[in-house]
Amino acid sequence: MTSIRDLLGDSLGVGETYRLRLEEYDGTLVADHPNDASPMDIAVVEGLARLEERPPAEPVTVEVVARVVDGRLAGRVVDADPDHR
Repeated sequence: MTSIRDLLGDSLGVGETYRLRLEEYDGTLVADHPNDASPMDIAVVEGLARLEERPPAEPVTVEVVARVVDGRLAGRVVDADPDHR
């Protein structure tokens, strides 16, 4: 059986990490997906305790996870250190 991860993995970037600038929309932190081929943006809904402020002033490292939240890919903050590249 083929999973959505197999079919859309390249364009969605499931399991990939990206440095993203987050903005708040209706109480949810959202980032534009860095891959222009992705049909969805990223809703950062996990790892929020790592953030000192919402939204953070600097980009943070976010991992794309294999689920959808409110029509966006779910993401989790894995590193909020602004000096980490």
